[in-house]
Amino acid sequence: MTKDTSVLLDEKRLFKPNYKIVEEAHVKNWEAEIEKGKDLEKYWSEKAEQFEWFEKWDKVLDESKKPFYKWFTNGKINLAYNAVDRWISTDKRNQVAILYTNERGDEKKLTYYELYREVNKMANALKNLGIKKGDTVSMYLPMCPELLISMLACTKIGAVHSVVYSGLSVGAFVERMNDADAKVLITADGTFRRGKIIDLKKIVDESILQCPTIETVVVVRHTGNPINVSELSGREILYDRLVEGESGECPVEEMDSEDPLFILYTSGSTGKPKGVLHTTAGYMVGVATTLKNVFDIHNGDLWWCTADIGWITGHSYLIYGPLLLGTTTLVYEGAPDYPDPGAWWKIVEKYGVTKLYTAPTAIRHLMRYGSKYPNMYNLSSLKILGSVGEPINPEAWMWFYKNIGKEKIPIMDTWWQTETGMHMISPIPVSPLKPGTATLPLPGIDADVVDEKGNSVPLGKGGYLVIKKPWPAMFRTLYNDEERFINVYWKEIPGGVYRAGDLARKDEDGYIWIQGRSDDVLNIAGHRVGSAEVESAFVSHPAVVESAVIGKSDPIKGEVIKAFLILKEGYKLNTTLIEDLKKHIRYELGPVAVIGDIEQLDALPKTRSGKIMRRILRAQEMGEDLGDTSTLEE
Repeated sequence: MTKDTSVLLDEKRLFKPNYKIVEEAHVKNWEAEIEKGKDLEKYWSEKAEQFEWFEKWDKVLDESKKPFYKWFTNGKINLAYNAVDRWISTDKRNQVAILYTNERGDEKKLTYYELYREVNKMANALKNLGIKKGDTVSMYLPMCPELLISMLACTKIGAVHSVVYSGLSVGAFVERMNDADAKVLITADGTFRRGKIIDLKKIVDESILQCPTIETVVVVRHTGNPINVSELSGREILYDRLVEGESGECPVEEMDSEDPLFILYTSGSTGKPKGVLHTTAGYMVGVATTLKNVFDIHNGDLWWCTADIGWITGHSYLIYGPLLLGTTTLVYEGAPDYPDPGAWWKIVEKYGVTKLYTAPTAIRHLMRYGSKYPNMYNLSSLKILGSVGEPINPEAWMWFYKNIGKEKIPIMDTWWQTETGMHMISPIPVSPLKPGTATLPLPGIDADVVDEKGNSVPLGKGGYLVIKKPWPAMFRTLYNDEERFINVYWKEIPGGVYRAGDLARKDEDGYIWIQGRSDDVLNIAGHRVGSAEVESAFVSHPAVVESAVIGKSDPIKGEVIKAFLILKEGYKLNTTLIEDLKKHIRYELGPVAVIGDIEQLDALPKTRSGKIMRRILRAQEMGEDLGDTSTLEE
């Protein structure tokens, strides 16, 4: 079944690379780098050489048990060693590794040497709690230095970490703890959010009776909130007391390339959350290579990824990627608009942030306040911007480009997933840019748009986004659920390709446009319409700041579009505006985009990582059960 292309955003704006950025770029010839990437094993072998291995690999890629691929087989390495220890004997020893700040203005800096010692103390403490190689340690922590330290400590001694986002409620928390078989849980007294302290320990106290595998709970004193240490079996201990007196040195565990690194849970549209399992060496090589090339990381950069560490972006590009490259990573705890909508821009000016990586949902949220707040601050330190999490609407892209980038610096619109572990489709600083597209597959990545039989569709036609060849940071399985791993990702489209679950199309330059999740497709009079492009068309109207669309049953068309809109200040959804919006959508997308109903909302249902949950809107509209809402924002 071929996807219809009657509904396409006609986005023709093209932005050429900034010559100053190109001059210092690691990759200056994009075509030549893509050509190199066609020899998969040679390309990724060269990228792996930058790290310190205890033993080199026998084989770069083992495809003998597809889709259970293995990378750098029989190699021995440790990711924490490469992210922290190896910098101690270099001039980066006293460079700031982690710069923590929060919405109250508190600040803490850890140099690579200080981070090294803190990681070692925690690693020794975990071993004293009985944690061995292969055991799972869970974390339910705010964006604080102790979270990064605990993850790296696990990695150093070969324990598997499983971070649970600190906004999840009791039910979601218990489900993840028990699925991961965690032995130790590390939490905190609370987290700062919009001027309040959210009590994390209270949620842990409610949950822990339902988590039989947890032997010890470690509590970080972070906010000053009173801590009620449980009297239950004496298994709770304060973090500072746990590490007190521990040695600042700790032997490193030599890990096999394919040893598990972490489990991270991602919500499925149905059923229980999926425990995505990543392993050591391939993940390390993929994450470091993509961060270096896409954001052109150099000595002296101050990198800020605004993602929460509880999501894959925080794992790959807030902790591991930056530290593997020896750069300074900024960790921020707080909301983007508190105490006012200039909070982020104040931080950029104060610290001289050079590379900023954030989500379209945050950009659209800040758009509603206009240019006032960005114009209050000096943002001239910025060299590259980035977007992650979902397709970025062209109008949001333009606002980011004009108001934050001052029409001088490029936006790296990255497509990837929890399962891919690393960037897959993205521009690099030398790429010509079009607002709203993730451009081309990165070197070493073979992505395509295909029909249900696995055949490539013509340019301009919509289809299913697939990855045709393995990549090093790919997840290895779903924890405790190999059958689901095969059925969800590898069986639906013939040819042994990875099905990403997104709809996409390629334009005349081969640039890939993500049209939305394949389960978010609208079917109007036989025409299949991607939700992302309809939402982008709405956001391009001057009254609309954010939108979500679903299909609504119609006796004639099969489906028509129901739109849920957040309007800019000063606008109300009246008859005149509704008619104007319908005309605008028709102009932008053509007659196929039939609008059946428009509703104004104060907020859209989103995951805590900022993705719109359209299935919640659909279920509410149909009066159906909402399904798994564990990752839904309050």
